[in-house]
Amino acid sequence: MSEPGEFLPRDRAWHPAAVPSAYRSTTYRSPRRPLVVVPQSIGELSGPMFGDTPLDPVDNDLIRNYATTGDAIGERIIVHGRVLDETARPVPGALIEIWQANAGGKYRHGNDKYMAALDSNFGGGGRVVSDAEGRYSFRTIRPGPYPFPNDGCAWRPAHIHLSIFGHAFVQRLVTQLYFEGDPLIQRCVIVNTIKDPKAIDSLVAKLDMDSMQAFDCLAYRFDIVLRGRKATPFAGS
Repeated sequence: MSEPGEFLPRDRAWHPAAVPSAYRSTTYRSPRRPLVVVPQSIGELSGPMFGDTPLDPVDNDLIRNYATTGDAIGERIIVHGRVLDETARPVPGALIEIWQANAGGKYRHGNDKYMAALDSNFGGGGRVVSDAEGRYSFRTIRPGPYPFPNDGCAWRPAHIHLSIFGHAFVQRLVTQLYFEGDPLIQRCVIVNTIKDPKAIDSLVAKLDMDSMQAFDCLAYRFDIVLRGRKATPFAGS
């Protein structure tokens, strides 16, 4: 891989506005002053990077990495893709952290009051590091949708949270992936803080039957772009 050059500027219209109107929780926490552009320095062009400490062999298998009495319950899937930079070059050694709700839409978190049951064999968290070609893959349970209070009761589509660390701290991206064909995507007030339909589509993992495991797991492909004009949009919750 060649040495990184100057980062391409971000297209602000591609990402959610700082103060969305429909998503009430973000509106309460949003900044009210204009963003300040910080000049690029050597810190944005080089490490520190994720270290040499190896991950546990099942860190990227959320079906089994928390299990004690059997596999996690739900629709078994594989999510895979590539981590790329702003010029479509692979980003090797990127740490991808994963967290999600279980098949019933319930997070293993004390603040989650949704009535769905917890799965004793599913923790909802995992990690994977991209290889020399920027490729990554993890196995998990497809999460369920869940309700949240926003102008009454709104529903979130099935989604998985991702935090990606590239070659420098400035390359950290927090985002979410959704699943192709989910009718709740177009109804979600969080998704709709993103105005460009192509940007929304970049957050949708596509069904990939060529990568499915027969009689075991369906597969979805989700490529991640760090920085640049078509960077994978930031998507908090």
